[in-house]
Parts: sequence; C-alpha cells; structure tokens
Amino acid sequence: MSDDDHHFESKADAGASKTFPQQAGTIRKNGYIVIKGRPCKVVEVSTSKTGKHGHAKCHFVAIDVFTAKKLEDIVPSSHNCDVPHVNRTDYQLIDISEDGFVSLLTDSGNTKDDLKLPTDENLLTQIKEGFAEGKDLVVSVMSAMGEEQICALKDIGPKN
Repeated sequence: MSDDDHHFESKADAGASKTFPQQAGTIRKNGYIVIKGRPCKVVEVSTSKTGKHGHAKCHFVAIDVFTAKKLEDIVPSSHNCDVPHVNRTDYQLIDISEDGFVSLLTDSGNTKDDLKLPTDENLLTQIKEGFAEGKDLVVSVMSAMGEEQICALKDIGPKN
C-alpha cells in the first residue's frame, strides 16, 4: 500500500471546538452558557445552599442568542457546563438580494454572501430603509456554535 491509498473524510473543523467546559459555579450574569444545545446569554443566576445530598445547585435563566427564547437549567455548582465561543464581527453591507440574503464586505476585502437578513422586524426595517437611502451601513454579526446572525446595525455616514 502506498501513501496515496489513504482517503479520510472528516466532518470536523480545524480543532476549534464550538464550546468549552466551565464550572457551573463560576458562570455569572451576562456570561454565556449552552442550554438544551443552544447558545444562550445568562440573564439570572441563583445558587442554592448545599443540601443533604452534598451539592449546591446553580439555577440559570438565559436567553437564546439567536431566537431570543428564554431557557432555564439547574446544574450542580461543582459540575462543568458547556460555554459557547461567541464572536461578534462587523462587516460593511454591500447589497441585499431579492431572496433576503445580504452581501457583506470582510476585512480581507472578500465578500460574505451566506447570511440572511435578520428576523427581528425592527432591525430588518432599519437595514432595508438605511440601504434604500444609500447610507454606509455596518452590521454586527454574532456567531456561536456554527450559527451566524446579524444582531446590530451602525450607520457610518453617507456614501461618497
């Protein structure tokens, strides 16, 4: 067998995990946590006292980063929870296509064409109106656990 005979198919990315473990007792309000497989921002944390079975428990109330749904979870404070890697990147808006996809300019000068317009009506209206008026718009894209969504908008002045 030569070296050419080995063909491996891998669905994994280059070692960058979507989450990392963190002890439940160290997660604070405004931090992030994975609840029911969804990346969430923590809005409330309460910790119960150690009971007769030995573990203090953390009660998390969190909002899904992408769907804005409220999720709750209770975890022993000494156990590890998954925490998502959350990134926020700004891109300049170049175009909005008929089918609801946006064309964004990356820092490297390439275009990113795989994002849809946000589902949030208020943000959607601001983007469409600002683009129609010919404003220079910068959108903030939140990414976590393989999902991306436009979450904010900035007007950086009129086009020249």
